[in-house]
Amino acid sequence: MVVADRVDGADVMARAAWRIIPLLGLAYMIAFMDRSNISFAAKTMNADLGFSATVYGIGGGVFFLSYALFEVPSNILLERVGARRWIARIMVSWGVIAAAMMFVHTAWQFYVLRFLLGLAEAGFFPGVIFYLSLWFPRAARGRAISRFYISGPLTRVVMGVVSVWLLEANGAGGLRGWQWLFLVEGLPAVGVGLLVLWLLPEEPARVAWLSRAEKDWLAGELAADGARNGPGHDRRVLRALRLPAVMLLGAVGFLTTCAYYTFTLSEPQILGAVTGWSVKSVGYLVSVGGLAGAAGMLFTGWASDRAGSRMPFMVGSTALVLLGYVLFATSGGVVSGLFAYACYVACWGSVTLSVWMLCTDLVGSRDMAVATAMVNAMSQAGAFFGPIAWGIARDRTGSYHAGLWGLAAVQVLALLCVGAIARYRRSAMPTAV
Repeated sequence: MVVADRVDGADVMARAAWRIIPLLGLAYMIAFMDRSNISFAAKTMNADLGFSATVYGIGGGVFFLSYALFEVPSNILLERVGARRWIARIMVSWGVIAAAMMFVHTAWQFYVLRFLLGLAEAGFFPGVIFYLSLWFPRAARGRAISRFYISGPLTRVVMGVVSVWLLEANGAGGLRGWQWLFLVEGLPAVGVGLLVLWLLPEEPARVAWLSRAEKDWLAGELAADGARNGPGHDRRVLRALRLPAVMLLGAVGFLTTCAYYTFTLSEPQILGAVTGWSVKSVGYLVSVGGLAGAAGMLFTGWASDRAGSRMPFMVGSTALVLLGYVLFATSGGVVSGLFAYACYVACWGSVTLSVWMLCTDLVGSRDMAVATAMVNAMSQAGAFFGPIAWGIARDRTGSYHAGLWGLAAVQVLALLCVGAIARYRRSAMPTAV
């Protein structure tokens, strides 16, 4: 391997990152927008269509039911047909369905389209995590995943401003503002899906912009990671489900995603109630929060790679999100509410980022595709139940107070599960991070 010794690994990783992460980040930004833009549409859409908080909660949550049910089949197909083709298919289909949300008039139409949207998007996120694990060794993977993942909070920057503008187009062309929102924010997924089909590289061995020595170096680094994780297994779904790392990380994902998306789907309304601000001002606050979330993710990815450990960042960010929920539930005014929001937006992404960094660190390469799909399926199942319970509580009590205490209780359970992951890592895999 004399030739491979002269390979500049940092340069290889930098070139791979520039060719892969911006495109996938743009795709995730649009996906995140299309699944959560109903939070901005909710106030006027619910009023126009006569939807109760329970109806809205069911529609918000049913997306995650279909998303969870079809995660594993989607990732199995991704392995067979290739990431480029499958991710492109996902994007085109969800873009069409997201735009079709503008035609909703009844509760059942709302439920069906949200279910189809989840079905169309299923497999996108775990597929990308699996795909990144084929390109980036463990020592660089935290930064790679975090640079992709910041598209989630950065979407808040775009959505907080653009959604307000689109809602103000109410009446233009005979359409309501919320209809313009779904149309304009849905169709870009089709165009980006075509870009993915054209530009996304397949596996490292098949690209022309890496030399043979660079391909050999990258293959060696990835093989060394696989050896540290132990021998691979076959790809049977039940085997991946029985892996302790999958079950523990899936439990954390279930609880934190339950709380996160429940809050997100009512975020503008909660912030408006806490601050007394207008829809436009709340939209700008959400945008600022997106920048804070992106900064938190980047710091977690960089610092955990540098420290060689994921757990301190996972524990700290989970605890700070819990503090945010408790402060929201006990909020005595604008200052307390804004501090609660700061804790929440700066740290929620670091929790889920830590889940995915640990998943790719602790699971063998041959189990990776199914394992990432399993963890994400368990996570999205939490996002199905949370919004429905939240909507029922809102209709019965007339406020968000009980629901916010429920989010705090769920986050306490998540913190306990994070502790269990730390104990498992020390006892079963002492050399893993």
